Amino acid sequence: MNKAINFLKQSVGELRKSTWLSKQEVIQSTFLVAVVVVLVALYVSAVDLGLTKVLDQFIGGR
Repeated sequence: MNKAINFLKQSVGELRKSTWLSKQEVIQSTFLVAVVVVLVALYVSAVDLGLTKVLDQFIGGR
């Protein structure tokens, strides 16, 4: 039990040493992540569509 309590005390101490982002930085980071996710989704969709078209040419369309 002492190990668990000691661990929790050390964890809280380490969290207090951390530098936290401001609200504005969190909003900007979240927006950036959303934009990157959309861009990657569009890229993957385009590659999938392209490969589907190429494979349809080789094995016959539907």
